[in-house]
Amino acid sequence: MQLTLLPFFQPKGVVIIGISTSPEKLGYGVTRNLIQSGYKGAIHLVAQKSGEVFGKKIHTSLQEIPDPVELAILIIPTQVTPQAIEDCGRRGIQAAVIVSAGFREAGEEGAKLEQECIKVAQKHGVRLLGPNCIGTIDTHSPLDTTFLQPPMPEQGGIGFISHSGAFAAAIIDWARGQGFGFSRIVSLGNQADVNETDMLPMLSNDISTKVIVMYMESISNGKRFVQTASEITKHKPVIALKVGRFEAGQKAAASHTGALAASDTAFDAAFEKAGVLRAETAEQMFDWARALENCPLPKGNKIGILTNAGGPGVIAADSLEHHGLVLAQLADTTLQALSAILPPAANIHNPVDMLASASPSQYAECLNILLQDKGVDGVMVILPPPPMFKAEEVAKTVNEVVSKFEKPVVIALMGLTLVEDARNKFQEMLIPTYPFPERAASALAVLVKRALHDRRPTMDDGFLVNGLSSIVGLSTDELMQTYGIPAAPIKLAHDEYEAIQIANEFGYPVVMKIASPDIFHKSDVGGVLLNLKDAQSVSAGFIQMVKNIATLFPPIRIDGVHIQRQIPEGQEVIVGMVRDPQFGPLMMFGSGGVEVEGLKDVAFALGPLEQAEAEGMMRKTWAGRKLKGFRSIPPVDEEAVKDVLIKLSQLAKDHEEIKEIEINPLRVLAKGAVAVDVRIKFDARPPTIDRGLPSVVE
Repeated sequence: MQLTLLPFFQPKGVVIIGISTSPEKLGYGVTRNLIQSGYKGAIHLVAQKSGEVFGKKIHTSLQEIPDPVELAILIIPTQVTPQAIEDCGRRGIQAAVIVSAGFREAGEEGAKLEQECIKVAQKHGVRLLGPNCIGTIDTHSPLDTTFLQPPMPEQGGIGFISHSGAFAAAIIDWARGQGFGFSRIVSLGNQADVNETDMLPMLSNDISTKVIVMYMESISNGKRFVQTASEITKHKPVIALKVGRFEAGQKAAASHTGALAASDTAFDAAFEKAGVLRAETAEQMFDWARALENCPLPKGNKIGILTNAGGPGVIAADSLEHHGLVLAQLADTTLQALSAILPPAANIHNPVDMLASASPSQYAECLNILLQDKGVDGVMVILPPPPMFKAEEVAKTVNEVVSKFEKPVVIALMGLTLVEDARNKFQEMLIPTYPFPERAASALAVLVKRALHDRRPTMDDGFLVNGLSSIVGLSTDELMQTYGIPAAPIKLAHDEYEAIQIANEFGYPVVMKIASPDIFHKSDVGGVLLNLKDAQSVSAGFIQMVKNIATLFPPIRIDGVHIQRQIPEGQEVIVGMVRDPQFGPLMMFGSGGVEVEGLKDVAFALGPLEQAEAEGMMRKTWAGRKLKGFRSIPPVDEEAVKDVLIKLSQLAKDHEEIKEIEINPLRVLAKGAVAVDVRIKFDARPPTIDRGLPSVVE
């Protein structure tokens, strides 16, 4: 934890520079909130004119305020902000919140002013939050440096980092009606200095923070974020809502890997690598946060449903399956116990439908029975307004049962006015409630996902690779072989006689591929011939292929053909890497051959890969699942594919000058796998001689 950031939440003294006595001004609002929050440290006020507000003296100079003071809140015109930071530095203040707007977001002049602020702050060792932000809140200290309408948020265990001040303000108000609170809240604004990655440890190391949520519009340093978040998620869940996910990223037309890897794909892979849970909506982010804050983690994904209405039970069952959860198979003893207390018309099988007549005691007894079943990892209780009882009476009995078990229970509390008192009772006991079964199912699913993350291995045993410090002068197949990736030998033939010579060297049958820097997809233009069994077919194939392509594309450059030993039949997959500018090597796996872009059966993960990550990529795709065999398709060597993925990711890690790698296809055999066609792109042409590689070097 960076100790210099602690004053943003727990300062020994605060000075507000730019205080106003007018209730319409932001300086007045910040002062009001700081005092009303119950902050116990020293509060100092500075303005151009002396006076008094809220019973506190207004100073006209920062130098005249007494100690202690560790945090400055700047609510002043943009033009004088650099000088105010200079004054803070000389006064020994090492943390400042710039509330004022009109910097980088306002145009070129504002950007120059922001850079000047950074320069001054760095000279004096002052950390800056903002500009253009609403400040920080710590409900447990307590501390409120914002100008938002009071009251301060309720105390809770959710830490909230937001790139948007307006979004944070809206969520704070919305949360009051949802029955949950926060531990620490920080609005980052322009992030001229302090960014989201800096603030993560400040929330992670806070004992009151149980779960961290992040509203993100961008990321300051992708690699640093992944490294920091990876450490934090080992002991505390992090949820991110990353917006702008459909913005087109840079695409590389020369390869499938680049074309299929949009910018948002990299964020998905980075979050998964770091163990960060990515929410689709703001509502979902806080649904998950409430469950992770208050529920124990389940041991598995087998869920019981308890309801007094059949329809919502069916909705719940569908939603659980949609999220990858399964309905628990209830034990015989469970069925017998349920049968003993429910009417004959009730359904005692999961989902358990107690019927509309279910009483508070039946809710409690049935829930108790379900939670005792060792085959039930968690329970969703569905409670529409009971026709014969008050919902709050059911809530009271259910609360008593939930507190006795270390299994997650979430409530689908359907309705509004008739269940309001019940909602309050559940919230008092910190049991998450959701208005519909779909949202309750999503919350259970994230608990299961987090539990799996906690149990995943942290080290990879094996797949060690002896890397290279330099790849200058290596051919593509030599590079693959150096990293332990089997590649089919391939050579360039400039005429039919050289083609025959190479084919005789390799042994028949061979494959012939047109060699042209202007053709990326050879099979689309008749640039591939398979199963050439003798010298005559090689000679004839060379002459005919070169003639046809030269006729079809007169201006095209043809260097000859590549001759390659033909590999036995097997399953074909694609393995690739595209280097994301933020996060580094983004690995791809999926269905290979000519249909890769049509099928789009691909998965991405951030490299370098561990064994479990490579396995996860393969499981996400049909290409990976059918490696085990399917109907008439015989099984092939899954371990060989996993090995190639890990070693290729190590190659990408070792050599940042490589922009893209693509093996398409990687032919997977009953034993082993062979890279049939390999393409490599560099950021800049390396100082090496083109040795007839079947690759694109740019």
